[in-house]
Amino acid sequence: MLGIIGALDIEVNGIIAKMENPKEKIISSLKFTSGIISGTECVVARCGIGKVNAALCTQTMILEYKPDRIINTGIAGSTSDKTHIGSVVIAGDIVQHDFDTTLLGDAPATLFLPEENIVHIPADSRLIAELEKICSSLYDINYIVGTVATGDQFIGTIEARNDINRRFGAIACEMEGGSIGQVCYINKIPFAVLRSISDDSSCDEGTQVEYNTFSRSAAQKAIEIITAFIEDTTF
Repeated sequence: MLGIIGALDIEVNGIIAKMENPKEKIISSLKFTSGIISGTECVVARCGIGKVNAALCTQTMILEYKPDRIINTGIAGSTSDKTHIGSVVIAGDIVQHDFDTTLLGDAPATLFLPEENIVHIPADSRLIAELEKICSSLYDINYIVGTVATGDQFIGTIEARNDINRRFGAIACEMEGGSIGQVCYINKIPFAVLRSISDDSSCDEGTQVEYNTFSRSAAQKAIEIITAFIEDTTF
């Protein structure tokens, strides 16, 4: 089974709409919809915004549906001159930029997992390769693989975006992928993060305008890629 998680309705409703015989279940106030898409058994959930919501949704999905892989999809902001509105980002790894115990002598963004301490959590190489193949096959998809940074903040200033890029080499920032990846990594579930860029303001004042203008079209692009991935990929 393939698990798909997005934070917003615009990130998942288009995928759910393609399901045959969808079945809904509410667990911990979260709605999970399971069904068949192009012959593949899938479960899709809207986790809500932020790391705790995303982690809750991911662990619940794993325990209830036992997916053998999970993809986080949706929109993101650019933190690099390599990514712009309409670009697609595939996470090679994820980092939680707001996790900070440096005053205790730890490296920035060190996560304390049950079996190890780690900063950059790697996404699954096979899923990355499959998503790259799909992006390469679709018309006019500018994609890049790199570090995606997650934090409980909407990053809206040039200074903050540049700082995240400088500290972690991140090419995009968002608010859920890092915790989804952390939960999957702990549970040894292959995961991927696919994001379409909705805002990359050249001036601080433009970020909210860009987000409001392009978030829906950016989310739709991610949906098209995920749909093509499901249709093309056999596991």
